[in-house]
Formats: sequence, structure tokens, C-alpha cells
Amino acid sequence: MTDRDTQLMQRAIALSQQARDHGNHPFGSLLADADGNILLEAENTVNTERDATGHAETNLVRRATKQYDRDFLATCTLYASTEPCAMCSGAIYWSNIRQVVFGLSESSLIHMTGANSSNPTLTLPCREVFARGQHAVKVVGPMMEEEAEQPHAGFWD
Repeated sequence: MTDRDTQLMQRAIALSQQARDHGNHPFGSLLADADGNILLEAENTVNTERDATGHAETNLVRRATKQYDRDFLATCTLYASTEPCAMCSGAIYWSNIRQVVFGLSESSLIHMTGANSSNPTLTLPCREVFARGQHAVKVVGPMMEEEAEQPHAGFWD
């Protein structure tokens, strides 16, 4: 993990707090190029847009695939405040983004959310989703879990 990775993860976590501040679930993500420059940012919009698929990562992937070609996306990294769910992992895979870095693990999230009906989380780590694909997606994480937990504190109670 480089200093740049830490900075980018801190930004993804800040985006998760912004999502919460905007009335959504606390998840954020960003797309960085091979040099670590931020290309796109996205927040969760499930509540404000009344869209069950409005996760930060799927919102980001929708925009990224409209703006960039598949070959370029293969050189990019998606940073997510929390481990991508199965739906988001599928979107990342289909977009051809080849690297994911995440903060809070899915197992830690489930521990925080419990049986909250607002987050019926699948216990399916993103590594398992990506392992079933025809091309590799490198996964780094969890990292900075304590910091990544903060936007969730008290949210799922």
C-alpha cells in the first residue's frame, strides 16, 4: 500500500460520509488512472434516487463505461469505501476495470448492519465473484477498516 493508495482510500471514505450526509447509505467510490489521478467519483444514491441499484460502485461504473473504452478501464483502479457487493462486483467485472481496492470488508459490514432490512447483504466476498470470471481482477483490501467504519457508525441502528 502506497501513500497514494492511502490518500485515494481516504477520499473514497469521505465520499461515503457525503452519501450519508445526502440521505443515502454510507458508501463511496472513485476511479483512478494508472498514475493515481482521480477520474470519477460516485456516492450511493439508493434513497435519493429510489434505485436499488444505485450503489456507489455501480453509479461509478455506469459513468466510467460511457466516458472511457474498455482497454483504458483495464489500466484503472476502483477504490471503494466498502468491499463491493456481488452486484457491484459484477458491474466492475463487466466494465473491464482490473483492480479494486476497498476499505471496510463485507464481513465487517454485516457485523455492523446485522439484519437491517435496508442492507440485505449477501455474504459473498468480491474475490469469489471475480474468481469466477474469464479475466483477472486484482483485489486489495480490506485496508483502513477503522476509518472506513466511521461513516457507518450509528447509521444501521
